[in-house]
Amino acid sequence: MVFRIQKVILGLLIGLVLSGCQSMNPFSCNASRAANTPTDKKLNYGVLSYEEGNYQASITALQGVLETGLSGKPEQVKAYKYLAFIQCVSGREAMCRDYFKKALEIDPGFNLDSAEAGHPIWGPIFRSVKSKHSKLSYGNK
Repeated sequence: MVFRIQKVILGLLIGLVLSGCQSMNPFSCNASRAANTPTDKKLNYGVLSYEEGNYQASITALQGVLETGLSGKPEQVKAYKYLAFIQCVSGREAMCRDYFKKALEIDPGFNLDSAEAGHPIWGPIFRSVKSKHSKLSYGNK
């Protein structure tokens, strides 16, 4: 039984190596395989840097995604979302609001997932910006 488990683990590790995954965590490999373009790689690096608490590297990468002009709307929205998160946790509420507003201008249907929406710092800020943006959008129709 132990030998069978070892074979399964070894098979998984070999699969990760052959797939080009840089991580031993198979759940993080999908992101690295999906990063085919330089923009995707930069976006993934920006998100990873954010998750590691390296906000300056994250800001540089995420702004690079936006400045290239090569990113699509989903990538732009994601970049703005993480830039907003960084500004919120850094105590820069006005910049946080601005980034959420930019994301909503690109995608008026943009929402945070439930875990993000429940965050005590940026959750209320996002809801406020979303509410104001919805009122402005509705008023323009």
